[in-house]
Amino acid sequence: MKKYLLFLISICVASCSDYLDVKPVSQIDKNALFQTEEGFYEALNGVYSRAIGNDLYGEELTFGFLDVLAQNYSVFDIAGSKYPYQQTANYNYTEKNFIDRKNRVWEGLYNAIGNCNSLLENLEIKGKILSPDVYPIVKGEALALRAYFHLDIIRMFAPSYKSNPTAPAVPYVTRFSNLAAPQLTVAAALDSVIADLTSARTLLRGIDPIAKPSYKVGYTTDGDDADTNPDDGSNEEQGSLFLQNRRHRMNYYAVCGTLARAHLCRNNKSEALAFAKEVIESNKFPAVKREDFGNVEEEKQDLILYPELVFAWAIPTQVDELRDRFERGNSSLNVRLDPGNAIYETGSVGAEDLRIKEWFKIDNSTTARLELRKYHRENTNKHPLMAPAIRLSEMYYIASECSYPINQNDAWSYFNKARFNRGIAGAYEIWSGDEQKLLTELLKEARKEFYGEGQIFYMYKRLNKNIKGLDGSETPASNKVFVLPMPDDEIRLGQRD
Repeated sequence: MKKYLLFLISICVASCSDYLDVKPVSQIDKNALFQTEEGFYEALNGVYSRAIGNDLYGEELTFGFLDVLAQNYSVFDIAGSKYPYQQTANYNYTEKNFIDRKNRVWEGLYNAIGNCNSLLENLEIKGKILSPDVYPIVKGEALALRAYFHLDIIRMFAPSYKSNPTAPAVPYVTRFSNLAAPQLTVAAALDSVIADLTSARTLLRGIDPIAKPSYKVGYTTDGDDADTNPDDGSNEEQGSLFLQNRRHRMNYYAVCGTLARAHLCRNNKSEALAFAKEVIESNKFPAVKREDFGNVEEEKQDLILYPELVFAWAIPTQVDELRDRFERGNSSLNVRLDPGNAIYETGSVGAEDLRIKEWFKIDNSTTARLELRKYHRENTNKHPLMAPAIRLSEMYYIASECSYPINQNDAWSYFNKARFNRGIAGAYEIWSGDEQKLLTELLKEARKEFYGEGQIFYMYKRLNKNIKGLDGSETPASNKVFVLPMPDDEIRLGQRD
């Protein structure tokens, strides 16, 4: 069995005085770091800080090459652009820019996993210094984050379970060490993800503040003006700083949502359905009000659909980067007007879709195109700037897909509910006995929902579906497209199908 050599890193920590200020502020010897409860907080915050780096969820894995691979943009390599994605859009995995990006992703995710493992090992040795109500939260978050990072490595660099469950996949690293870790099969790697998440759920159940009836999700005062936005009943900023804003962290329901995602990747549909329903039926995540989504005063808009975020990465420093990426005319990433309207089906069921109306702005400076405004910011907003990680809508999509073999009415009901929340009033008729029709419609809805979030490529891959281009062409489903090459000095997957 080939081996993977873990990159050892220093632990970057973020200030505990303000969680949203997540810029690394120091490098601290781990022996000194894990002497106090606050040190464990800092180490865990350091994992989040690493995760929002430009190579990971603060840019590339949310707004970058994964959406390019899904054919969501129609303008690349414009003169002056700092986003040279043309060869990536053509699936040229030997091009230098692509190689550099995906290698940084590989190393960055294993770096973050290394930080999780260092924290977990020190918890076993020194965990008694943590109070009984904090220890399970710190350990649960670290285990769940380790699983979350591994799952995305699997979804990028390994064949899908549907394609070949016994194929060599990636290492599942559970020790902070320079010893080699074995390359697991796809099935075994997913089983390891599920095992970590199951342990995390047990730790967080009943003790995570978000799971308690008194915890109300809504708009926080971070990033808004409390004098102009009325109280919506949210109490996410009450209690100790470590336990505030649980949706900015790997909370109990985020673990359930990741379990739903992982079980679906493993084709365990009954388990995926159960965890998706647990998130939905918690009633913790209210649908965004239309007057917030479409508010004419930009500073009072909620374009990210903040109350529906089960888990998200806080990225307060990325305002300028996101404007450069999506709102700078020729040099930005965008979609031409006609294919953009086709994605959102504006000529039929999507005529009243709030997403196309609020998330995009028409730019006629050259060729008519749509610029993404999902991450647009004014000086004040109703919520902090976030990179979505798990949305409530994804739970509806999972519940819809996984309900079909049991109850087709339920499957279409979950589908229609998700669309209704986006302004599409008409219920889709039930296509009895046509599961492929449901999957086709789910793919279309997910592409609309996750535009600019890096998720739809994974769905094409898991379902082994052709990727639809903006010009009407299709890229055939194939491991040559779906399985990203590992770095040259790491494990190779061998001959691809």
